[in-house]
Amino acid sequence: MSESVYLAGPLGFAEAGRLFHQQVVIPSLVARGYAILDPWTLNEGPALTAALALTDLNQQRATWARLNATIGQVNSAAIDRCDWVLANLDGVDVDSGTAAEIGYAYARGKRIIGYRGDFRFSCDNLGSTVNLQVEYFIRASGGEIYRDWDGLLAAL
Repeated sequence: MSESVYLAGPLGFAEAGRLFHQQVVIPSLVARGYAILDPWTLNEGPALTAALALTDLNQQRATWARLNATIGQVNSAAIDRCDWVLANLDGVDVDSGTAAEIGYAYARGKRIIGYRGDFRFSCDNLGSTVNLQVEYFIRASGGEIYRDWDGLLAAL
């Protein structure tokens, strides 16, 4: 059986991120034999499609409140069953959901690999790459933070 990897990160929120996620990240990992646990596909379905189509703000609020709990449960269950986590750390600051997933994965004893291809500074001080607590969890899990995709793949 192949190792499974949970893909933490905000790439599904924007078109450019989705393209990198779907055309580079997932195929690269599948080609290396990894089973993918992708929260962006694990949570697809009619309930999400219906929520995205709502125009009434009150209906949106109630629907998303129910759906958010389901999405959170699905994602935490996927982290529980993965072998390790790949966390995308791009952005001005690490995405808050990604940071939460990193913390949860660390608490569950999962190894976490970070990827930050974004060249902007996003650190607390010059001794870190990203938020110091996020970086601590990654490194304390036995993982590293890679600054280029090819370097990350070579390390796998």
